[in-house]
Amino acid sequence: MDTPPATAVAHRICPVCEACCGLELQLQGERIVSIRGHAGDRFSGGYLCPKGVALKDLHEDPDRLRAPLVRRGGRFVEVGWDEAFREIEARLVPLRERHGRDALGLVIGNPTVHKTGLMLYVPRLVRAAGTHNVFTASTLDQMPKQLASGLMYGHWLTIAVPDIERCEHLLVLGANPATSNGSMWTVPDFRGKARAMQARGGRLVVGDPRRSETAALADEHLPIHPGADVHFLLGLVHTLFDEGLVRLGRLAPHVAGLEALQAAVQPYAAERVSARCGIAAEAIRRQARLLATAPRAAVYGRIGTCTQAYGTLANWLVDVLNVLTGHLDEPGGAMFPKAAVFAANTLGAPGRGRGIVTGRYRSRVSGAPEVLGEFPMGCLAEEIETPGEGQVRALITVAGNPVLSAPNGPRLAAALEQLEFMVSVDLYLNETTRHADVILPGRSPLEDPHYDVAFAQLSHRNHARYSPAVLPAAPDHPPEWQVLLRLVAILRGEGAGADLRALDDRLFAEDLQRLPPEQAGAVMRLLAHREGPERLLDFGLRSGPHGDGFGRRPDGLTLDKVMAAAPAGIDLGPLQPRVPEVLRTPSGCIELAPAMLLEDLARVEADLAQPVPELVLVGRRQVRSNNSWMHNLPVLAKGPYRCTLLVHPDDARRLGLRDGAPARIEANGRAIEAPVEVSEEMRPGVVSLPHGWGHGLPGTRMAVAAERPGANLNALLDEAARDPLSGTAVLSGVPVRLTAAG
Repeated sequence: MDTPPATAVAHRICPVCEACCGLELQLQGERIVSIRGHAGDRFSGGYLCPKGVALKDLHEDPDRLRAPLVRRGGRFVEVGWDEAFREIEARLVPLRERHGRDALGLVIGNPTVHKTGLMLYVPRLVRAAGTHNVFTASTLDQMPKQLASGLMYGHWLTIAVPDIERCEHLLVLGANPATSNGSMWTVPDFRGKARAMQARGGRLVVGDPRRSETAALADEHLPIHPGADVHFLLGLVHTLFDEGLVRLGRLAPHVAGLEALQAAVQPYAAERVSARCGIAAEAIRRQARLLATAPRAAVYGRIGTCTQAYGTLANWLVDVLNVLTGHLDEPGGAMFPKAAVFAANTLGAPGRGRGIVTGRYRSRVSGAPEVLGEFPMGCLAEEIETPGEGQVRALITVAGNPVLSAPNGPRLAAALEQLEFMVSVDLYLNETTRHADVILPGRSPLEDPHYDVAFAQLSHRNHARYSPAVLPAAPDHPPEWQVLLRLVAILRGEGAGADLRALDDRLFAEDLQRLPPEQAGAVMRLLAHREGPERLLDFGLRSGPHGDGFGRRPDGLTLDKVMAAAPAGIDLGPLQPRVPEVLRTPSGCIELAPAMLLEDLARVEADLAQPVPELVLVGRRQVRSNNSWMHNLPVLAKGPYRCTLLVHPDDARRLGLRDGAPARIEANGRAIEAPVEVSEEMRPGVVSLPHGWGHGLPGTRMAVAAERPGANLNALLDEAARDPLSGTAVLSGVPVRLTAAG
């Protein structure tokens, strides 16, 4: 009888959501026995949610692709990696030669930010493609926050996050961090931190049309009407000016546009905006006073404030409130993290910079302005469908499923069928990749090393943490950074058989061109023993704000030091004030009144003259289901059916709906059906359906998800409805008609 393999312990940073919790895995050989929180992790301290446990199911999922697929005779067949790349070269290169670079489109999905190799090598793919037709999940998610922050502070990722461990009053709008553990705010165990704030006398206030998990924790719940965050926020800002509550404190010398801001908000008294946002005028004024008088307070807005018609305005006003109450860049307020690596606001001369620009070019069909180098995802279908110069004829998708996550997925699916060629880098044969000609699978997250490139720039506390690979990958399965690098070689004309190490060296040398030649040469020699993401990480850490400066600061960070500190990681301390050092605006000031935002207030004024819609639809976040691919993992899929339509009892009675019975939801000439869940959680006049469902389409290979396909709320939505400033799709507060089905 064979002796079973010995049990071993391994550690890994969870790559599933933005909380980035430390995991402890029990292994028996290469078999995962269990996953739990790592109590010794310096950042998450042992916290774990069900998504971390689901990594076992993801790693073992029989539906997860292990080899490339190529479409042959109308069906997918497994092929070797060399054959897959030869197919791509043979078909993509001539197409670009015939039709130009803009004939290729790129779609980058949300999971990209959770994998180090993708995060660091997608920019190389974008540069090699040289196309204007870039579309990412940012315009289905957080672009308004990035645009507002860029306009105010000078960089797209200079984003203020609540310093919750020292906060005494937290106002949360359009967010459910008790479920998400933060979004654009990395804060594992929000629930525990919120309770600790309350235990020391602090106060949590939540504005949400649903009494969410976070609202249930709160000291006060404000059932705001969807899409009216901007009106509520304008009422708060107006009150601060009207009642003499503005306190800039030490930021006063670093603020520009105060008078212009005061004039712009003058028409929006609490009494005037009250009916639109559904909050009593005195309640609005009281919230403004509480913020202004709290010793340490912060306002935090997230996806509900982003995926609406006034997304950029709402996110601007969130930060305006933090500034005007004296709580921006102060302990216990909204503060700026100082990430150890890749934080652009730690590079170059501090306190002044070029700022940001948008609209450097426009989309071919709708004329949508470029924002952060991309077009709105809602423009993708029309760019494929519409003939003419620059028509998208080929597509590369990376870790994305826009057929489910973008508005009007049926139109997009039909458009994808019109492409001449499509390549997908993805773990699954899903609702989007089923249209591809070649699918290149990524590895299991447990087979790759990991460093949180993006989320350290959004963390409630500064840290540096690295995870080695936990399990070995198949010998012939390249890491995703090499998959992307092979695509880069093809797009650069170097061929599918290019020497990847030599190409990687050349690309890194190009990165170093901003340095003096002798310094660049020295860096190349010092890091010659590394390649790929690890070389970029080591360079970023050593040249970053906590780094050793390549020997100039011996106590500073290097990748070797961060690796040696695994699995616990290195705690770099609480957030510290960073103004004016963090600013990169041309004026060197916090810009309170950017012209494009003041001009956009005209839409708010027009909106106030319109009646409030009778019934609107919003999404909702669920701890076991925040991305479509998670629906194929048994540990998350089990339990109660989750794709239900929450309806307030008054609306259910008025519309003749019964708990558990199906309802027909109509908008924009399209309809879906979902079972009703009658719930006092909802504000009357608002219904809620979770995002990311609608599985089981022909040609997919996700068996668990297909058992409970759910209804795709995004199929109802208008792809042309978006925040005009950021290009972000309107996914929330959409008027609908609701009837009993059948």
